[in-house]
Amino acid sequence: MAGARVVSGPAGGRPPLLVLFGPTAAGKTEIAHEVALRKNGEIVSADAFAVYRGLDVGTAKPSREERAAVRYHMVDVVEPEEPFSAGRWADEARRAIEDIVARGRLPIVCGGSGFYISALLDGLPPGEARDSELRVRLEAWARRSGPAAAHRFLARNDPAAAARISATNLRYVLRALEVVLTTGARASERKIARDPWPSRFRVIKVAIEPERRDLYARIEKRVRRMMDSGWDDEVRRLVAAGHSLESNAFGAIGYRELGQWISARAEREDTEREIVAATKRLARRQKTWFARERDALRVEPAEALPTILQLLDPGVETEKSG
Repeated sequence: MAGARVVSGPAGGRPPLLVLFGPTAAGKTEIAHEVALRKNGEIVSADAFAVYRGLDVGTAKPSREERAAVRYHMVDVVEPEEPFSAGRWADEARRAIEDIVARGRLPIVCGGSGFYISALLDGLPPGEARDSELRVRLEAWARRSGPAAAHRFLARNDPAAAARISATNLRYVLRALEVVLTTGARASERKIARDPWPSRFRVIKVAIEPERRDLYARIEKRVRRMMDSGWDDEVRRLVAAGHSLESNAFGAIGYRELGQWISARAEREDTEREIVAATKRLARRQKTWFARERDALRVEPAEALPTILQLLDPGVETEKSG
């Protein structure tokens, strides 16, 4: 928060829209839930995998008790086999936000999917640039050739996108390739038209930023708790219901690794270690993405709740200096 100065006020009567983001396991959902309880709010999940039904433990969805206390949107929207895009999420999230505001409540967008939050607040380039059949072929090719080969192919066709996307982030690599092969234009060069929708709100962006050592400890504890809470049983149920581990939904960290464990091709300790390592890589990518949000107030988890509550009070000015 060093040097940050935020003035919170009525902003011409515009309703507030709180956008809370940060790396996985940073404690965002707990903070958002408490804000919702105190400020008559509802939460719009910005998690790319919480939209899938049945993926509960591994996506750290709110419990039944939490959902009974606070209304959550964009959770359990589609089946695991159904494709789901940032554009669809942004459209449905905007409708949810407008409905929340119309009922006189506070909308709280909370999650770690930076691309989804960007689609919500900045919009997306015009045109679908989507081809479901091509995506299936690209995924099959990537499984055979490996993530490194997919990233090299992207580097030849869109060097700027390849420089921005980690070679381990296969989902984003394949999405960039889909754009190139569908449109003939580089994903990195697609332009976003200015979107007036966010101007209807007083957007308050807050980034939750734990110290790296604390974040990594939280990740390790969280993965262990998930595995102790029946994550493997969840994967077994999904597979038994006919859902393929190759579907989009199982791109969520841990599910394919758990598939190796339950099929006796890996030990629990090795599986847990792999999931922790993958989650830490995800957290690093998220921090890199969210560093671009220059207008966000950055706080440590312990500071977040009182700071947010103060920001939401009209006419209150907060100033922090290092």
